[in-house]
Amino acid sequence: MTLNKALLAAALGLALTACSNADQAADSAAQANQSAAEAQATTAETAGTPEAATAAAGADAAAANAEAANKEAAAAAAAPTAAAADAHADAAEQHAEAADAAAKATEDAKDAGEAKK
Repeated sequence: MTLNKALLAAALGLALTACSNADQAADSAAQANQSAAEAQATTAETAGTPEAATAAAGADAAAANAEAANKEAAAAAAAPTAAAADAHADAAEQHAEAADAAAKATEDAKDAGEAKK
């Protein structure tokens, strides 16, 4: 009976780890989506300015990384092992960070244009 309890506890621990990784990936995807939305809004504010193309490129990069983060989150949720879920969660986090950097670049382009005024 003790061995069964130990096996059950180990299985539960693995399940919780996989769930935690899927949650982490979903949070990263949500963060990436927010960054992409902010970049798009900033790009709209630069319409008709010399910085519009730079801002649009940043928004496009943020959107692409948000899409990739969402794919990684879905893969983490469907991953057959905790290790695979962890790898997908890490990839989603990297895409979220890249989306955030792209959104910041978009904001920097807008600020550069405003500084010229």
